[in-house]
Amino acid sequence: MILTLSCPDRRGIVAAVSAFLLERNANISDAQQFGDASTATFFMRVVFAPDDGDAEPALRAAFAPLAERFEMDWTLRGPEPRKVMILTSRFDHCLADLLYRWRIGELPMDLTGIVSNHPRHMIGHVDLGDLPFHHLPISPADKPAQEAQLLRLIAETGTELVVLARYMQILSDDLSARLAGRCINIHHSFLPGFKGARPYHQAHARGVKVIGATAHYVTAALDEGPIIEQDVERISHRDTPEDLIRKGRDIERRVLARAVRRHLEDRVLLHGAKTVVFED
Repeated sequence: MILTLSCPDRRGIVAAVSAFLLERNANISDAQQFGDASTATFFMRVVFAPDDGDAEPALRAAFAPLAERFEMDWTLRGPEPRKVMILTSRFDHCLADLLYRWRIGELPMDLTGIVSNHPRHMIGHVDLGDLPFHHLPISPADKPAQEAQLLRLIAETGTELVVLARYMQILSDDLSARLAGRCINIHHSFLPGFKGARPYHQAHARGVKVIGATAHYVTAALDEGPIIEQDVERISHRDTPEDLIRKGRDIERRVLARAVRRHLEDRVLLHGAKTVVFED
C-alpha cells in the first residue's frame, strides 16, 4: 500500500506515522519526506506491506484520527491499478508510446478508453486492439455538449486519471476545474517558452540551443498548471524545423510517460502552483 500526506510542518510526524504502522505489524519498504521551509509544509510518501489481517478500509479508518490531529491531506491506496482514459487527436506518437508501455507492464493502469475528436482511422499508426474507442467530434458551437459527453464517459467508467496525449483541444474552465489534479497534459515546449502555434518554428527562428517538453496538470490557466516533469535536448544551427519536430516527438513521449508513471505510483503531491515529486 502507499500512503501520501501533506500537512503543516511540526515535530513528530514521521514518528507518529512510523509508530502507527509498527503497531499494526506493517513492513515499510520505502519512505521519503520533504519539509518546505518557505511554506512550513511537510510532505511524505510511505510504501508498506500491511499485516495480513489489515484491509484497506480498516487501515483508513484507523489512520483518520492521526491524520486529523496533524491536519493532514492524505491518501491511502492499495495495489490496484488506476483507471486511466487517454484523449488524443491526430498526432499518434504519445498515444502509441503509452500503449506500448502499458502492454509491457511498465505503466500500471487499467485503460477505460481512448477518446478522440477525430475518427479512429485518422489517428495514425496505432494499434488500439479491442480498447474502447470513442469519437467525440467538436466544434465551437457544440463544445459544451461534447465536454458533457466526455464527463459522462469519465463518470461511467470510473476513470481516475485523464491523459491528454497531444489532444489538440483547449479544455473549458469548467472541465479543467472538474478534472483538477487528475488530468495530465504534455506541452510541446519547455515551459515557460514558445507558446501557441508552431512552437518549433518559433524556436528555430530564434536560434535556440535546446528544445524541450513539459508535462503538467491541467488548470483553467492555459499551460500554467503545476509541472510534473520536463526534459530538454540540445540542437544546433544545422537542425531544420523538421529536425526539431522529430527530436521534439522523442522528448514529448518520454516526458509524458514519466509524468503518468509518477502519478500512477503516487509520487506527485500538489503544492499550490507547484508539485513535490518523490523520485524512484
